[in-house]
Parts: sequence; C-alpha cells; structure tokens
Amino acid sequence: MHRFPSRTKSRSGLLLALCALAAGCGDSPRQVNAACTEGDGALRAALRAAPAQVRLGGARLSDCLTKGADGDELQLVGTSFVEAASGLAVRARRQPEGRSALELGYLVAAAHRGGRTTQGVHDELLRRLDQELITVDTRARAYRRGKRAGRDGG
Repeated sequence: MHRFPSRTKSRSGLLLALCALAAGCGDSPRQVNAACTEGDGALRAALRAAPAQVRLGGARLSDCLTKGADGDELQLVGTSFVEAASGLAVRARRQPEGRSALELGYLVAAAHRGGRTTQGVHDELLRRLDQELITVDTRARAYRRGKRAGRDGG
C-alpha cells in the first residue's frame, strides 16, 4: 500500500524550510506586525473586507511578509496563510464564483505582492500557496476580482 505524506508532514516541511531561510538572512529594521502572527482565524476574519483593503492590525497582508522576520514569525505567518488558503480553496472549488474564491484570490495575490520584496525568504510559502490553486478555477470572475484587489492593495 502506497502512503501519501500527511498534511501535517507537508506543513512541517514548509515550516522547516521557512525557518532555514530566515536563519540565512541578515537583519532588517522592518519587523512583522504582531497581528500577522495571530493565526488563520484572524486572517480569515480580516479577509471578509476583500475586495476592499484587508488589514491585520493596521498592516496590509503583503506587509506580513518581511525580510526581517525571524524563524518563529515566518512559521506563524506561513502557517496562518497556508491554513487560510487551504480552507478557502476547498470552498472555492465547490463555488467558483463564491466569496471564498474572491478571498483566496486576494490572499494569494497579496502574499505574492509582499514576497517580491523579501529576496526569496518567502519563496516556499508562495509555492505552497500556489499549490492550493491547482484545482481551483482561477479564471472565475470572483477569483480574478480578488486577485486584482490583492495585487493592487493587498
């Protein structure tokens, strides 16, 4: 019988990769807003504002991805983003034009927006978020609307 890696092992691998990346990066004066590390529940609640600007403790989602994050911050932000995306993707698959598709588009685009400025620190997180989109209809109007909003102001 072939066993597939469990979701927990996948998350553990993501977290270890993020921590390793953080250890290799220099210090940056920009720290992660504490609200960005409060978990996927806080992130999901904040995403209800999409397509308007989504804020976590005053920070845009893209601001949660900072080059100066330490390993613990990377782990907390990465876990909450992936957990939120995973839940949203399940619902977006069922309802491609639903609210979850819009929020998922916003979340993924905002993360990519923030990741562009971190010199690869968040590449594994971005790859993992993109992986959640494999079976989601990213051509759906709701997803594209969220993606535009996340790219522009996320």
